[in-house]
Amino acid sequence: MSEASSTARFLAAEREPIVSTATDTLGRTAARHYVDAGPGVRQERHEALLDHVIDALETRDLRRVIAYAEQIAQERFEAGVDLSEVQAAFNALEEAAWSRVFELLDPTQYADAIGLISTVLGTAKDALARRYVRLATDTQAPALDYAALFRGPQQHGMP
Repeated sequence: MSEASSTARFLAAEREPIVSTATDTLGRTAARHYVDAGPGVRQERHEALLDHVIDALETRDLRRVIAYAEQIAQERFEAGVDLSEVQAAFNALEEAAWSRVFELLDPTQYADAIGLISTVLGTAKDALARRYVRLATDTQAPALDYAALFRGPQQHGMP
């Protein structure tokens, strides 16, 4: 059995405690939209994300987790959720998975398991951020006059 398959099986077996820990952790953060959504919504979202991580490990294919992260970016951007809140949700799941790895696996398995989990979630977080930033930059925002910061006090009626 490959390390990816072994890690996928581990995450599937530890699904409930990983999701529960991530859900609780996110509920204690400043991620207002996720706190307001309640534990049931946070749990469903963490379950879906973990399912995509497990799928990526089982299939050794990141395309579906990337597409999922991009979909999440679109939905959360349209809902007015700050990127940092969405990243906090992904981070909570990653940290919960790491905790289970360190608690239950043999130390000789840490590097592979953490590396695989971090690779999948890191790729997903990168796709999430890229899509979110693209959406934000495509939105018509008022131009900022940065030159005003560098004109100096004389030009603003100051001594």
